[in-house]
Amino acid sequence: MEVTSMILSSLIKVFSDEKPAGKISHVEGFINETISFQSAHKGNNYGNCVLMVKIISPIQEFIRVRDVQTIPVLSNLRPSDDYVLRRTPGLYPDLLTELDNNVIYVSADIWRGIWFDIENAPPGTYPIEVQIVDGGDNPKSTTSLTATIHAAKLPKQKLIRTDWFHADCLAGYYQVEVWSEEHWRIVRNFIEVAVKRGTNMITTPTFTLPLDTEPGLERITTQLVDVEVNNDQYSFGFERLRRWVDMCHECGGEYFEIAHLFSQWGAKHAPKVMATVDGEYKRIFGWETDSIGEEYKIFLGAYLTELTAFLKEMGIGDKCYFHISDEPQKDHFERYKACRQIVAPYLKDFKIIDAMSEIEYFRPDVADIPIPATSLAAPFFDVGMKEPWLYYACGELNKVSNLFVQFPSARNRILGVQLYKYAIQGFLYWGFNFYNTYNSFAQLDPYRALDNGGFPAGNSYQVYPGRGGVPEESIRLMVVHHSMQDLRALQMLEGLTNRDFVIDIIEEGLDEPISLTEYPRNDTYLLDLRNRVNHEIMKRV
Repeated sequence: MEVTSMILSSLIKVFSDEKPAGKISHVEGFINETISFQSAHKGNNYGNCVLMVKIISPIQEFIRVRDVQTIPVLSNLRPSDDYVLRRTPGLYPDLLTELDNNVIYVSADIWRGIWFDIENAPPGTYPIEVQIVDGGDNPKSTTSLTATIHAAKLPKQKLIRTDWFHADCLAGYYQVEVWSEEHWRIVRNFIEVAVKRGTNMITTPTFTLPLDTEPGLERITTQLVDVEVNNDQYSFGFERLRRWVDMCHECGGEYFEIAHLFSQWGAKHAPKVMATVDGEYKRIFGWETDSIGEEYKIFLGAYLTELTAFLKEMGIGDKCYFHISDEPQKDHFERYKACRQIVAPYLKDFKIIDAMSEIEYFRPDVADIPIPATSLAAPFFDVGMKEPWLYYACGELNKVSNLFVQFPSARNRILGVQLYKYAIQGFLYWGFNFYNTYNSFAQLDPYRALDNGGFPAGNSYQVYPGRGGVPEESIRLMVVHHSMQDLRALQMLEGLTNRDFVIDIIEEGLDEPISLTEYPRNDTYLLDLRNRVNHEIMKRV
């Protein structure tokens, strides 16, 4: 079978029924970056064929090759603006899988993608030839490009970034006992990938996360803190939490996001808390518990006193952030404030963050660090945030960036430029590996369909639960990782020049300034911007 192929940037999504546009001939980056590109191919004759990918380059040992797999999207392509790839159900390219012996499958007139990552290559400019060959090593197609590895390193990521990590979903999907050695192994595998791709704050389930759960239902218990009740007195064990902290540090994690102290969307209840009471292991708080009731207040006083002392003992007190309740609305204000007042005396030395987009909460006695959604952030910028954070989740659809699979990759990646423009210090995203349905009615198979949990396609997870407890990455994860690299490059250039100089480069030739809703609707802007920033850096180092 003869094969047609082409080299593409990492910002192109290759659909099986559409010839991709956007050929490239060069990629570049710094020594400690992941530099990605793609090839697309299709067969020219009738039938299917098993062929192989072959790389010929002086740096071929530094190039990772993965297959781009399409995942079904059945529905739930929510209405948005016009900057989307498609609005119809179908097969969307997203999953990146390792190749067995570099084997690929080629079909007549069906386009498929291959993903390449250059990592840890030495400085220099190198040719890269990508061949598709048959079993006899006979080329069926040959494409080429050059790669420049600049002799400099990007600085450490300053942005505090959390992508909520759901340890219970891993126990549920892989059917392993919570906190068994196998569960710990799998959790470590997933945290390593999260950190590698720019997540430096790890969601820490001191208690089972009170998130995305239908009232009255429970998620799998993943409680790191042991609780005992004897003669109405509380005592706590932190050995699992100690192991968690050590593991996260070993994986490169730096910050810790302590589980919310009250229920989501209103702070009306306590989270699920399991305890051994006079020898019996049972739930002592949950949906039946009034969040501001006397019993829970007493418990929180004992718990937070010992927990905060432990965190300081571990030397991570200044790296830990607490939550009250996720996404409170206008009519939850008084309840949220009351909950905050209960815990505030115990958290004087810690920061409290929460996703909230109602400007009424922007008061020092209510919210330390309010985190508005990108689509609702304007009023918060108007009043000024000392420590500006942002988040997006399911509802950020119109004009803003997000991780929906129907969005162009450039719309995912523009986030890094926007975070730089607004000098954002922290970013929160709710779904690194959420493998439950909406409100956790049931567990789901992430490979079956990107939207079969009731969420917009691509919103609830960035990695797939691969065989052997090893996560498989998505295009979306990689592209947001590239956006973090963009942010670091912009900050590096600012350190070598000044902020005005960098803003001028970002907005040069644009009709209007970059904002969270206004930005170039194309891939070439981001590719050209990074090349210009790279060259300005190299002039100075």
